[in-house]
This record gives sequence, C-alpha cells and structure tokens, in this order.
Amino acid sequence: MRILVQRVKEAKVVVAEKEISAIREGFLAFVAFKAGEEEKILEKMADKLLKLRIFPDEEGKTNRSLNDVDGELLCVSQFTLYAETSKGHRPSFISSLRGEEAKPLYDKFLKILAEKSGKEIPSGIFGADMEVHLINDGPFTVLLDSDNW
Repeated sequence: MRILVQRVKEAKVVVAEKEISAIREGFLAFVAFKAGEEEKILEKMADKLLKLRIFPDEEGKTNRSLNDVDGELLCVSQFTLYAETSKGHRPSFISSLRGEEAKPLYDKFLKILAEKSGKEIPSGIFGADMEVHLINDGPFTVLLDSDNW
C-alpha cells in the first residue's frame, strides 16, 4: 500500500464539473494498493497517516500531527502510484491491484480512518475521472509505503 501525502492549505475534488468534497488545512492523501495487498496493513497505515508529524511547531520544526493542528484529511484513490516505468516510455500498472479488489480495501481504509480520527473523511469517487485541486503547503510531500516496514 502506498499513500502520497501532501500537506495542503486547502484541497478539493471535482467530478463532472461538480465539487464533491473539499477540505481546508490538512492532508491530501492519494491512496493505492498493490496486487496481493492484505487487510492487515490498513490499521498500521491509518495510524502512520494520522500520526504523521509534518506540521510546524512554534519553533518551525515539523513536529505536529493532523490532530495537533485540528487539520482535515481528504483521501483520493490513485492506482497510478504503482506505475512501473523502468521499461519503455509508457507506464505499466501490472503491480496495481485491480479495481474490483482495491475498492473494498479503500472503503475499509476510509472507515478505519474515520473511526480512529473521530471525523468524517471526505474522499474522491473510486474509479472516477477526477480533478483534484490543491494549494500545497511548503510544499511538503511524503510517500508512505508499506513495503518499507
């Protein structure tokens, strides 16, 4: 599982020219699953994301989490995080989990995040063609990859 986290001033998702979700200060998290992914990683990744300390404290050090700054979280599914680009010029997505298998994991991940944070988690629409608008803060972007644990 991979999560590309961007610290944002604000972010929103638009589908068919209609805004479907938006946040103010917080994280925009792009979420992807690889083939063979198991449910057991969801809890650990949710904890890592929610406790990630990338907001500045009073001394300017990245020492605060989403909760510490009362930040919001917007999740967007993005299978392209598992793009394979080592051969040729056209990415291959063979490592990405197929949509019908990834959607239940994504839905469960959103549920876990909501339970752990005590907040509703706005998201994109799984499998939809989305426009994602954001104002990156920093910029500050971090990749969480379950293969690194």
